Amino acid sequence: MSARAARPARAPRTLVQKLGSIVLGFEAIGALLAGLVIYGLDALPTGIPSWWGIVAGVVVAIALIGVAGSIAKPWAIPAGWVLQGVIALGGLLVPAILFVVLIFGGMWAYATIGGARIDRQRPAGPPAEPHTESE
Repeated sequence: MSARAARPARAPRTLVQKLGSIVLGFEAIGALLAGLVIYGLDALPTGIPSWWGIVAGVVVAIALIGVAGSIAKPWAIPAGWVLQGVIALGGLLVPAILFVVLIFGGMWAYATIGGARIDRQRPAGPPAEPHTESE
């Protein structure tokens, strides 16, 4: 018996899970870059070393990747919304980050809200065999 046959079948991923993990994965790159921008512009308040901007970007990026990998868990979608808010707080330091928040926040909203609507409209179960005219 092969290793593949020994594993139980996994439930098919929903559109929300597929789109959500893609958005969060790409947003992790944006979080890293936002941390570099905060560091480069020395945008942190006086008394806080600027390298904390890089640390914050790395921590948020790791959190985004962790949530993207756990997107099938029931807590992942709310955690994704919380991370959107955390990234939006970076806009208080560098207003240009708000532009990135609008883009990725819009994609996250579509992935979660629009994807759920599309998932509800799909029929349940595996896709039917394609019917051809020759049958």
